[in-house]
Amino acid sequence: MTDTPHDEIEDEYQLSLAEDVEDESLLEEPSNDVFSITSYGADYPVDTLISRLKSEAFFVPTFQRQFVWSQRHASRFIESLLMGLPVPGIFLYKESQTNRHLVVDGQQRLRTLQFFYAELFGEKKFRLVGVRPEWSGKTYSELATSDKLKLDDAVVHATIFQQDEPKETNRSLYFVFERINSGGIRLSPQEIRNCINDGPLLSLVRSCNAYQDWRSLFGKMNNRLKDQEMIMRFMAMRERGADYKRPMRDFLNAFAADYANCDPIKLANLGDSFRRSITLCWQAKGTSAFRPSRVLNAAVFEAVMLGVAARLDGAKASPKHEAIAVAYDGLLANSVFLRACERATADDETVKTRRTMAVAAFAGV
Repeated sequence: MTDTPHDEIEDEYQLSLAEDVEDESLLEEPSNDVFSITSYGADYPVDTLISRLKSEAFFVPTFQRQFVWSQRHASRFIESLLMGLPVPGIFLYKESQTNRHLVVDGQQRLRTLQFFYAELFGEKKFRLVGVRPEWSGKTYSELATSDKLKLDDAVVHATIFQQDEPKETNRSLYFVFERINSGGIRLSPQEIRNCINDGPLLSLVRSCNAYQDWRSLFGKMNNRLKDQEMIMRFMAMRERGADYKRPMRDFLNAFAADYANCDPIKLANLGDSFRRSITLCWQAKGTSAFRPSRVLNAAVFEAVMLGVAARLDGAKASPKHEAIAVAYDGLLANSVFLRACERATADDETVKTRRTMAVAAFAGV
């Protein structure tokens, strides 16, 4: 059997992200960022790992991938440690300001240890299954004292890294997550943002993602979080669109980092702007909104939403959705606007062109 060529794997990855959305920015070339990163190795006994996980000195991002190991799979990992076998290491990012360590890779192993020491697997007792007879059916407290000590002292190797330069951003963390924390499937850009920058902004994005008019317009929730990325793209462009620089992915990463713990009033206004704008678009065009062809076009969504939001700014009364529909149809009939939504959509000038045209189209309704 031959290996799948890298280009084919990359194409499959891009297709999986674009299943419900047409977004040419997925085809952008990677940025040319250069980082200065320090990394070193450390061996941690299991009981130390448990202690640091309890204190959250080592922490798994709240919105990282869910725990997916079965009880049998988790039991086999514990058995390997009890047998004294080497196990795969973990990957940690050291936060420069807090000195806490974010788990980049190894969350299944670390959570397995947490669950076994807490003696809970989901809502039931964590008893070892599919292992050697002397350990089968036992919880941590039921192990022989010698086995408990052996497990406590078992060593898991960790690779720890921190970004030294540039100091004003943790952008290297996005690259590390993308390339290392894969589990065979690369994380999507929004999945990585949810791991690294989870907080009030991303909580707002998830709340907006459940908004009924958006769900009616977009359709079922996207399992790679593309719908959440669309909402954040609107918010980023709303706040920083005038200063946009490609690539789109880095622009959104920087917004997620800088606004992670944004002022609550500003966040509330962003959420209100999204909901009011998407409701008008839903009322005006229904499921055809943002779809110049069969699938939803991310650039059309971005521009139209910014245009509608700008029209709502400071308005005493919302425009009639019939007027929004007329303006929308006129905008989508403009070949210059369509070209700005179909070609080189992440280029600085293209983003500016479609934004300017959309704001003008809805200004008079």
